[in-house]
Amino acid sequence: MEIPTNLQMTQEEQNLLFLESVIPANEKFYVWCYRDMGHLVATSCPEPYCEVLDKAFRILGGGEKALEYAAARGTVPLLIGSPVGMQWVIAFEPSRERDLLFVMGPVFYSIPVKTQVRSALRPYLNTLEEAAWVSSFVEQLPAMPVIPHAIFIRYVTMVYNALSGQQSDVSMLLAGTEYREAAAVAPVEKRDRTKVYMAERVMMQMVRNGDINYQSALNMSSMLSPGVPVRGRGPLQQIKISIIVFTSLVCRAAMEGGMSPELAYPLGDSYIEAAVNSRDTGELNTLALSMYHDFICRVHGLHTDPNYSQAVRKCCDYIELNLDRKLELAELASLTGYTEYYLSEKFKKETGMPLFLYVRRAKTERAKLLLESTDLSVKEIAEKLAFTTQNYFTRCFREAVGCSPAQYRKRYKKY
Repeated sequence: MEIPTNLQMTQEEQNLLFLESVIPANEKFYVWCYRDMGHLVATSCPEPYCEVLDKAFRILGGGEKALEYAAARGTVPLLIGSPVGMQWVIAFEPSRERDLLFVMGPVFYSIPVKTQVRSALRPYLNTLEEAAWVSSFVEQLPAMPVIPHAIFIRYVTMVYNALSGQQSDVSMLLAGTEYREAAAVAPVEKRDRTKVYMAERVMMQMVRNGDINYQSALNMSSMLSPGVPVRGRGPLQQIKISIIVFTSLVCRAAMEGGMSPELAYPLGDSYIEAAVNSRDTGELNTLALSMYHDFICRVHGLHTDPNYSQAVRKCCDYIELNLDRKLELAELASLTGYTEYYLSEKFKKETGMPLFLYVRRAKTERAKLLLESTDLSVKEIAEKLAFTTQNYFTRCFREAVGCSPAQYRKRYKKY
């Protein structure tokens, strides 16, 4: 990134320079720095793409949203999109002496198709200048940044932490998901349909169960398939169709999980209507995540015994969200403000089982999902769920389910 000499380089800007050497150059991850409500100060984007992509940001609505974000002095990074499927993240640090707005992107999550992008850009042919930009933009599509969503957010997290001097999990703020390193989504014709189906089953089962620890499963599903492959449609329309289908599946699963049709159908319809009326792919991605989270939390509330005290409910939720750790009674006692003895007795009285047994049961249920939806070995699952040994995990699983983990996987995969 080149910083003009008339501006003193801040520590954050120095950090950005360092990050350019950390992020692989072939990823084409660009950072833009704007000052004075829209004036471009610096960018890591090389010519000849710099001018075209800067105009894309402004013409496709990103500039207007960035100005609104800066005027509000937002402190949480914001994911924004466009009708052609390009995504950006904007971040603004209000503690600065100089108001600098940082934009990360743009990226496509999959290889853009010229005919689809050109069709989506038709509303932007009002002037000769815009027409010339559209032509240039479409011609440069093969060189545009294409990065899987998970990797894009991981890089955004690195840059944001360099800007803020924090160690924030920005991925949680942007999408409510734990992101892993992952390869790009396979083309439609190369997708493993069986794995997609298994992942879908797990996601819907999480809705039925009201399982609030859904992040990894949701991320895995998004890595296997980006949505409904509707050929001949623009990126915006494809995402809308995917969200409508996704919402319909989640709505039905929620009803199977105990939500009344009188509540589930209107709730699902409201999300579908919002998707239909949206013109922003970034907004649509956020909408889909919000919808899934909303339904799961509502079902979770239905499955939570209303007679549980607030302290016991807090323990149950904390356990569900930390199944990958070895949970100690002292940790849960500190969470509630009770002594270990009092919490242990109170938990057993309200739930009907000792706390350690509740934790073991919750981990066993998660193990079942991992056996159904992943290719992780029994040993890897035991380690992932923080069991002391594989043998101990197998013994606990057999006691709860009636068969070994390997037998359960073999039996489940028959269906």
